[in-house]
Amino acid sequence: MQEKKIVTSSGIEIREVYSEPKSLEQPGEFPYTRGIQKDMYRGRMWTMRQYAGFSTAEESNKRYHYLLSQGTTGLSVAFDLPTQIGYDSDHVMSEGEVGKVGVAIDSLKDMEMLFDGIDLQKVTTSMTINATAPILLAMYVSLAKKQGADLNLISGTIQNDILKEYAARGTYIYPPKASMRLITDVFEYCSKEIPKWNTISISGYHIREAGSTAVQELAFTLANGKAYLQAAMSKGLDINIFAKRLSFFFNCHNNFFEEIAKFRAARRMWAEITKTLGATDPGAQKLRFHTQTGGSTLTAQQPLNNIIRVTNQAMAAVLGGTQSLHTNGYDEALSLPTEAAAKVALRTQQIIAFESGVADTVDPLAGSYFVESLTDEVEKEAWKYIQIIDAKGGSVNAIEEGYIQNEIANSAYLYQKDIENAERTLVGVNKYVDSEGLSMEVFRVDDSIRELQTEKLNKLKLERNSGQVKSALTALAISAKNGSNTMPFILAAVEAYATLGEIADVLRHEFGEY
Repeated sequence: MQEKKIVTSSGIEIREVYSEPKSLEQPGEFPYTRGIQKDMYRGRMWTMRQYAGFSTAEESNKRYHYLLSQGTTGLSVAFDLPTQIGYDSDHVMSEGEVGKVGVAIDSLKDMEMLFDGIDLQKVTTSMTINATAPILLAMYVSLAKKQGADLNLISGTIQNDILKEYAARGTYIYPPKASMRLITDVFEYCSKEIPKWNTISISGYHIREAGSTAVQELAFTLANGKAYLQAAMSKGLDINIFAKRLSFFFNCHNNFFEEIAKFRAARRMWAEITKTLGATDPGAQKLRFHTQTGGSTLTAQQPLNNIIRVTNQAMAAVLGGTQSLHTNGYDEALSLPTEAAAKVALRTQQIIAFESGVADTVDPLAGSYFVESLTDEVEKEAWKYIQIIDAKGGSVNAIEEGYIQNEIANSAYLYQKDIENAERTLVGVNKYVDSEGLSMEVFRVDDSIRELQTEKLNKLKLERNSGQVKSALTALAISAKNGSNTMPFILAAVEAYATLGEIADVLRHEFGEY
């Protein structure tokens, strides 16, 4: 079938790619600076994956159906803090946090409600979960089996990136080395059982949210990625197989050209890192990434200005060659996004995709003196950080001695100082300020959610086979102790309706807390 011509409003035909006659590098070719696919968005548009989750599984399910009806092409699940750090909703540590920054998931029952009416074989799902990632993945796999899905066909991503939790975000449970073991257990299990699943989303997003620069985000993320590669290889996994299932998650901030340069440099650097570690398959050398616009760039003052910020950031992510994208709601400096803000955020992507023309040709800024030079500069500065981390013995050591955390904290301090001294302009905050107060509708989650979840937990514990639960948890404890892969045992515990907290407690007992 002949490809349909793409033309401007004046009838000028747009070619698939533009290059200098002497240019050696093309899109889809090593080192992938210009993109991982030859035709990029002409062949397949990026996935519009809106991040959502709040309150109970039932309430989040309604939001997912709404987003799907509005044209979102992939789901992305936010979990509440107790779920992220392995506490059931009725635990004393969960008070005041149930359902607040994401959905509360205590057991397989909640997962069944979360995806009620959604065919897991037909939708790709990303789950932003780290310390408890093996448990949530086991719940997802169990639900897919209940739906009769072919596990060879289900696809999606778990974040599963614990190193950045120690460096920037804080939702870790176990010590670093035990956490790395759980991550490689997931790599190994998925390579055999769910081959299309992305087993880790190596995340720079939270590193940037904690205050790093663009160069630090790039360097620390790739250094963490290198540590995961080495951990998997030390377990005997083939880099040419498992590296194809790694993906990345980057932030996109306000400096339009620096962000584009960061994404182009990231692909080039990852290709070099994987090649140096022995990857020969092009699929194992390609950096695939999801982007989210910068939450920390949004302001509570004049919140409608955030629509422009998000549009600018989303455009940079697309020009930088992202594979999927989440656009933030304009009200997120005030609360979880309202339905209206979520719709505007999604429409922002759709307008960029179908009205702006930026998706019509591959890597349209290639050859710009500025962009090419900036790509080289960002890469050079990022390698300097990676060399320092390598000299310390890698990311795990650098995190354990506090190097990465200190670098991020210093950058955050300098940025904030610049804002407060008006050395850097933040519209509506330190310049062009309005005197009137806020009159925005905000989204609030009620504390009564905890009572609802506790009732569900009590009912579950009465109905399930307690002997089966005990047996499954005992088997998991033995697996954690003897070094065998924990995933099949976590899956068995989930299917017996053991709760997330019960499973995490078994691992706490065996590994200790950090």
